[in-house]
Amino acid sequence: MSLGSPHTTRTLRTPGADLPEHPDALWRSPEPKRSYDVVIVGGGGHGLATAHYLAKNHGITNVAVLEKGWLAGGNMARNTTIIRSNYLWDESSGIYEHALKLWEGLEEDLGYPILFSQRGVLNLAHTLQDVRDSVRRVEANKLNGVDAEWLEPDEVRKVCPVVNTSTDIRYPVLGATYQPRAGIAKHDYVAWGFARRADEAGIDLIQDCEVTGFATDGNRVTGVQTTRGTIGAGTVALCAAGHTSVLTDMLGIRVPIQSHPLQALVSELLEPVHPTVVMSNAVHVYVSQAHKGELVMGAGVDSYNGYGQRGAFHIIERQMAAAVELFPVFARAHLLRTWGGIVDTSPDASPIVGRTPYDNVYLNCGWGTGGFKATPGIGSALAHTIAHDEPHPLVAPFSLDRFVTGALVDEHGAAAVAH
Repeated sequence: MSLGSPHTTRTLRTPGADLPEHPDALWRSPEPKRSYDVVIVGGGGHGLATAHYLAKNHGITNVAVLEKGWLAGGNMARNTTIIRSNYLWDESSGIYEHALKLWEGLEEDLGYPILFSQRGVLNLAHTLQDVRDSVRRVEANKLNGVDAEWLEPDEVRKVCPVVNTSTDIRYPVLGATYQPRAGIAKHDYVAWGFARRADEAGIDLIQDCEVTGFATDGNRVTGVQTTRGTIGAGTVALCAAGHTSVLTDMLGIRVPIQSHPLQALVSELLEPVHPTVVMSNAVHVYVSQAHKGELVMGAGVDSYNGYGQRGAFHIIERQMAAAVELFPVFARAHLLRTWGGIVDTSPDASPIVGRTPYDNVYLNCGWGTGGFKATPGIGSALAHTIAHDEPHPLVAPFSLDRFVTGALVDEHGAAAVAH
C-alpha cells in the first residue's frame, strides 16, 4: 500500500475557496453534514486520536472533527515531541504509561510512519535535593511498572557523552533519572496518520470551521454553531487545548485553566551527536536532536497569559544560555527558527478530563506541556468515556470536580521541566 509522501500530501483549505481535492490527499475535505452522533472540537492530536479510537474500538463513525484552521496546525505542530511516562504520582504515570504502550505499536496501528525513536530521556539532578526527589521518583516509577533508573554522573556520560558533567560549573550534574523506553516521534506524521485512519473510517475532518457558539436545550447541547453553519450534535467533546476556556465561556462553564505561550526553537542542521533527550529543571532547558539533525530546545511556559504563537528574544536568550551551559559543544550552533504554542495549565499541573455540567459535553484540557506525549492514551481513554458515558478508569482521577473535592493530582515540579 502506497503511503504517499508525508511532505506533500496534506489537504489544506483556503478560507472561502472550494478547491478540488488533490488525488494523493490523505483525507477528504467534506462539507459538514446537518448533524453527527459525536462532534469533536479541535483537530489537533487529541481530537484526531479520539476520532480514530471511537471508530476503531467502539465502531462509532458518525463523527465530525472541527478545526478552525488546518488539521494539527496548533500545538500539535508547535511542540518538541518528547514522549515519556516517568511521572511521580500513580494517576499521572497511569495515563502516560498507557500512552507510551500505545506509542510502541502506533506505527503498525496507523499503517503510517511516525518516526518513533525510543532513545531514552535523562532528567538531570544538580543539587542534593534534586537527587532525593529524583530517587524518590525512580522508586515510585518502579512500583508502577514504569522503566526507570538512577544514573551516577559517569553513567550519565555513557548515555550522553556531549552533556557537560564537569564538577566545577554552576550546576554540576550529580546524577540523573533515566527512562530507556522514552523518546521522540515526528509530530506531523503522527497527526497525518491519525487523520488518515479516521477519514478511512468515514469520519468527517472539517477544516476552516471555527466554533462561534452552541445551541442548548436545558442541560444538553443540541448543536455547534460554526462559521460553516450550525451542526447538530448528539455528544460534544472539547479538545481545543489553549483555547478551551474560549469555548467553555460560550457555555457558561468556569474551567480552572490559564493559557500561556510556550516557546521553543531549533538550530541549524548538525551531524548526529546527541543520542538521547536531556532535561534539566535547574538550568531549565531540554534538548534533543531531531531526525534531520537540528537541535530541538525548549523550557518552561511564559509567566504571562496570552495566545501568542511566537518567540520572544529574552526567552530565546535564556534557553540558548542554558543549552550552552549543559552542552558547550553546541556553543557555535546557529539558531534556525523559533515558535510558540498555547498551553492550558491547571492549578495542579494535571489534565482535566470528563463530564461537564452539560449531560452530553465532555472536556479534555489542562495538559499544559504534556499534551503531545499523551496523544494516543487520551484518545483511547476519551473515546471510551464518550462511548460508555462513564469515565475511563485512567482518566477518572482527572475530573473537573476534583477542584471542589480537593482530590488534586499535584504534578508541580514532580515531573521535571516542561516538555
